[in-house]
Amino acid sequence: MIDRITLYRAPTAEADVDTIAGWLRERTDHEVDVRDRFLDVHRHDGLAERFAEARVLDPYDRETGNSMLGVVRYEERALENPERAGGVLYDGVELQRALNDALPDGERDLSHLHVAVLDRAIGTWGDHDGRWHKRVNVLGQPALVSVPGLYEAPAKPEAYYQEKQRHALLSGDAPPREVLENEVEGEFLIADDPRTTEALKGYVLQALDYVETGEPFCEDERCRLYNAHRQPELIEAQLREPEFCARHAERYEV
Repeated sequence: MIDRITLYRAPTAEADVDTIAGWLRERTDHEVDVRDRFLDVHRHDGLAERFAEARVLDPYDRETGNSMLGVVRYEERALENPERAGGVLYDGVELQRALNDALPDGERDLSHLHVAVLDRAIGTWGDHDGRWHKRVNVLGQPALVSVPGLYEAPAKPEAYYQEKQRHALLSGDAPPREVLENEVEGEFLIADDPRTTEALKGYVLQALDYVETGEPFCEDERCRLYNAHRQPELIEAQLREPEFCARHAERYEV
């Protein structure tokens, strides 16, 4: 049984973890506290190597990791200066193991759930199709919630990718947010979206619900505990009323 939940800030991301913690306090009886960035609070000397080992090298190759000195040095710099990290996908399960090892011995028990909000992209391997899939969260201890995953994991409308490619061919760079929002029909979140904090609330709650009930997600697309595979589904589940299906409203609605 969970007694305490600790959330960790992601200072380089558009995510107000303190606001998420306040929302969680209103919906649970647990003690909820907030700490600074997980990778600062629980840093240890071998963490850069563990990040290097968790790197996804090929979207269609199950094997991960690059322990070359230059890669480890990159990970060391990224730990010190998180604003310099980016463009790398990590095995979320392997990363979770590394961060679990970084927790103090007295805090690994599931009575104290840790939820690390990260500015890194994480994924899991799909045995069904033989490739890596980006994820918003990886449930367990600690639970990982990826802010980049919120924008990148659920699929956007096809027109988004076509417009992005067209703009890149013409200008050699990604189009500004305003171009995508004005020229692509459909609803989706993109990097630094002002709706980020609101959308992340449900993904943090999924971490708590999983540890308490053993049920990973809800099947109702209108519930915050639903695992959205497309951006319109994410918008529906996280940003529109009702917040919860009837079953989870009984548990979590204020």
